[in-house]
Amino acid sequence: MLGKLATYLRMCGYDAAYVLDRGIEGDEELRAAASEENRILLTRDRSLADRTAAEPNGETPPGSVLLVEREVTDQLRELRDAGFDLSISDPPARCGRCNGRLETPASDASRPEYVPDQDPVWRCRDCGQWFWKGSHWADVEARLADVRTG
Repeated sequence: MLGKLATYLRMCGYDAAYVLDRGIEGDEELRAAASEENRILLTRDRSLADRTAAEPNGETPPGSVLLVEREVTDQLRELRDAGFDLSISDPPARCGRCNGRLETPASDASRPEYVPDQDPVWRCRDCGQWFWKGSHWADVEARLADVRTG
């Protein structure tokens, strides 16, 4: 239910795992994965958030953030209010599709046809998706700036 939010967080440089990408559906399996990977669980499920609250002694799991809003811009505002830095990562560090790390390909690397003849470009180490600063980058940057100031 937070897939679009995960994409924004990845563009901010966060290592944002999305459980449906991993086939995780059950609450306990989700809580176990968050704990094992030392992740903060973002959820719209109040019961799940309550059961995943950080322990008073600071032990894992690191806790959860309950999001009540449905629209991604409103969810980003909730994360801003919870202390998340919502600045776009420049250069980008994470793949918006799979969360893999991005790298700068060699200058002589063969580019797919859809990649513009511009630099810089980046490629995901895991899924091979290519990225560049185009209109989508500018749109996300503007939306995040609006969230940070409004």
